Amino acid sequence: MITSPLLERGPFVTDGGLETDLIFHHGVDLPEFAAFPLVDAEYGRNLLRRYYDGYADVARKAGRGLLLETPTWRANPDWAAKVGYDLPALDRVNQAAVEFIGVEATKYADLATVLLVGAMGPRGDGYVAGDVPDPDEAADYHSVQIRSFAAAGADLVSAVTITSPQEAMGVVAAARAAGIPVAVGFTVETDGRLPDGTPLGTAIEAVDAAGGPDWFVVNCAHPTHIAPAFDGGDWQSRIAGLRPNSSTMTHAELDAMEELDEGDMPFLVSSLDALRPNLPSLSVVGGCCGTDSRHVAALWGVS
Repeated sequence: MITSPLLERGPFVTDGGLETDLIFHHGVDLPEFAAFPLVDAEYGRNLLRRYYDGYADVARKAGRGLLLETPTWRANPDWAAKVGYDLPALDRVNQAAVEFIGVEATKYADLATVLLVGAMGPRGDGYVAGDVPDPDEAADYHSVQIRSFAAAGADLVSAVTITSPQEAMGVVAAARAAGIPVAVGFTVETDGRLPDGTPLGTAIEAVDAAGGPDWFVVNCAHPTHIAPAFDGGDWQSRIAGLRPNSSTMTHAELDAMEELDEGDMPFLVSSLDALRPNLPSLSVVGGCCGTDSRHVAALWGVS
């Protein structure tokens, strides 16, 4: 089970597919799928303000708290270097992103709870397993971003679209060293297994055996892809968050798409609802690729 002072302040709405929303709905160019440079431009901050306002409205209508997540899924050293950010610039923008959402949170004082979340992603491609990292090496690598979040006053680190238990172990170790709570989100393929073939339950149990995060999330997969993972094991109670894709496409198909597949919204809602009996600790619901505030509102039963 999960014992978390943060989750006790929920349940929480969180956001959807930031990058796909910006690219396909707003025509924003995001080289390397990196949204964090928007924090450095006034037009980008205005886009983000409108984006966050939409999810605050969902939380308001649902009568729930809000996990307000930084646009920093790609803001780790390897990916940042590809868009021109060295380590000092990366530290600055990660801290600035937390500070930015902190200012935005003051607009949502009517909500029950707003938590500031430092969002982060894998070192590699979230759709591809890649090389299996050493957990200690992963901890050293991800500590760069996590220390920035902690220094800026984030309430939580959320690492999503993680493709191996070893990288998840490193993220948890880095967060513990920085003294900040951490959630780890795995992605799965259509068979409910991680991209490296590890069953979801096996991955969660392995990470918990090595220390474990405050809770787990499953993201970037349609609910019908997550369903095959469930076997009735105790590990299912460690999952507190779901952030599904709108589409039933595979990761390979999504990676190649040139038009956004927004999915079948009623089917998304019904298939996520079908997962709920397997997830006794579910407290955080948002979306991932292809979703926007409309999808998240539907998942919470509001409009």
